[in-house]
Amino acid sequence: MTHVVSLKEIALQAGVSLATVDRVLHGRPGTRTVTRDRVLQARAELERQRQQLARRGRRFLIDLVMEAPLRFSRLVRTALDGAMQRAQPAVFRAREHLAETWPHGALAERLDALGRCGSQGVLLKGPDTAAVREAVAGLQARGIPVLALVTDLPGSACSAYVGLDNRAAGRTAAWLMAPWLRVAGGEVLLSSSGPRFRGEIERIEAFVEALGLQAPRSRVHLLDDGQGLHAPTVAGVRRLLVAHDRVSAVYSVGGANAAILEAFDWAGRVCGAFVGHDLDEDNRALLRQQRLSAVLHHDLDHDLDTACRLLMQAHGVMPRDRAALRSGVEVITPFNLPPDLRR
Repeated sequence: MTHVVSLKEIALQAGVSLATVDRVLHGRPGTRTVTRDRVLQARAELERQRQQLARRGRRFLIDLVMEAPLRFSRLVRTALDGAMQRAQPAVFRAREHLAETWPHGALAERLDALGRCGSQGVLLKGPDTAAVREAVAGLQARGIPVLALVTDLPGSACSAYVGLDNRAAGRTAAWLMAPWLRVAGGEVLLSSSGPRFRGEIERIEAFVEALGLQAPRSRVHLLDDGQGLHAPTVAGVRRLLVAHDRVSAVYSVGGANAAILEAFDWAGRVCGAFVGHDLDEDNRALLRQQRLSAVLHHDLDHDLDTACRLLMQAHGVMPRDRAALRSGVEVITPFNLPPDLRR
């Protein structure tokens, strides 16, 4: 039987009143644009989660809060949809709070707002800042468990970190790149989306340390002002290539790999070794074109299954266990790309 999404469910999903939902859906004036957009987003979220609404079981309304490029947020959202469908014996619904970049202080303010309106769990990919840590502490004090997703928030009140072993990833990238550098020489562009994300910092530190042992003559240039977005990354890499004519390899911890290669093409330079992260749409295409040497992939399905399990444990729905919280690193090349991703 198909579940019909009710106005009450939309109001709960959007965090607004029934009257506001009715006004928006019937096109009547008197609602701010941001509120209207939130109601329409809530309806779209529920339509996508329609199968969840028809199930029976203990119900949880959780929040996915992310600062990340859209290409990665889509991967996480798809993985979360699958994890919610697999979760037993609970029935999960998720609200999304996704932005490529949040204005200063806005992400912490959104977390504070979730504390006021209520949530049964927050999955957070956010920067490691004092304001975010304070907001996390506020949620935990209200009994709302917060899980750091993909990038850790050490020293915060987060219940746990779920995601990639980022130091292992950085060491793996160095291991893959060092033999090429020892033979071909050259210098390395280390591209990050910025210094605020602990996961990227861990990758960078581990890569630099490991490469120093395996290819000690290879100089590394850090570029951390691209935010993982196309246009600022193209501009930043162009400037770096003009200033450093021996850069011929890339370890990209923050994405925007098509932008990096666009800058190499503009400069008429060859990127001899390129290691990136995540099997998003851009990286799958670049692997098929053999423009990436390798992508360090981790199982987001595992991460989100783990997150749902931890939330159920926090609410006493299932017993606690000792299952691994960190996912391992899988090396994907143009020649072992999963069959369903080769086209």
